Amino acid sequence: MRILIVGAGAVGGYFGSRLAQAGRDVTFLVRPARAKQLRRDGLRIISPHGDAVLSPKLVSAEEIDMPYDLVFVSVKAYALEAAMNDFSAAVGPQTMILPVLNGMRHIELLTKRFGEHAVIGGVCLIAAEIDAWGRIVQLADVQQLVYGERNGESTPRLKTLDATLQGAGFDARLSTDIMQEMWEKWIQLATLGAITCLMRGTIGEIVAAPGGAELSIKMLDESMAVATGCGHKPSEDFLSRNATAITRPGSSLTSSMYRDLHKGGSVEADHILGDFIERGSAHGVSKPLLKAAFVNLRVYQDRLPKH
Repeated sequence: MRILIVGAGAVGGYFGSRLAQAGRDVTFLVRPARAKQLRRDGLRIISPHGDAVLSPKLVSAEEIDMPYDLVFVSVKAYALEAAMNDFSAAVGPQTMILPVLNGMRHIELLTKRFGEHAVIGGVCLIAAEIDAWGRIVQLADVQQLVYGERNGESTPRLKTLDATLQGAGFDARLSTDIMQEMWEKWIQLATLGAITCLMRGTIGEIVAAPGGAELSIKMLDESMAVATGCGHKPSEDFLSRNATAITRPGSSLTSSMYRDLHKGGSVEADHILGDFIERGSAHGVSKPLLKAAFVNLRVYQDRLPKH
């Protein structure tokens, strides 16, 4: 399969690099500044699973001259509109678009632009960031990519994709219930993002404060209620695991939104929390803590310089 990775950020750069290392046909669609850096220094990974430096195949939006088999999209939600314009020439009748963005709004935007058939479901579980030197730094051991048809069918094209992604140095899994898995990740992200950003701390710091653990559980309860109201009730096992994770004493766990906020960058408040809250409101779900976190983040976001 010819694979186009949209961007070479923390997520796309990591999974794309591992695929390239494993001999897959991978090209990165990058903007000029990142292209210059990668040509000068290589695509560098710092990881508990092994460091790497690659000389990746790069392409600009203007240079795309034929469709790819797979377009892997992992940009921040607020950058999706521009990214769709950049990779549109890479999408043909047989192209699969695999987005691993947070929330659900991106599915609606992608299907509206490229059609229902082109877009499959995806979830990635990885904690990584770009450091001051442009390196991709993996912050924890987890590195999982999950994908599937949004209607749950096991199709020949997904089996081909699965065969391509297996054995590439990360955990890859074909799902027959990808929409439920996407919703469960959204619960996890909304809860963790809301509590860490609202309290401005790690889970360990929040739990150490009087009432912190109870507040975390109440945030999870609100997120669960939103998903349940929207027809995607999480499993008991999922809830148990997440309740443990957000109340663990001494935990250094944070969310990517908290890390972006901590660095003074843009946050995905509208996409992770705003859209989540709106969908809950449509089903009459009460979510005062989630709303407080969202308003807090919007105040922060609106203070940032406009580009």
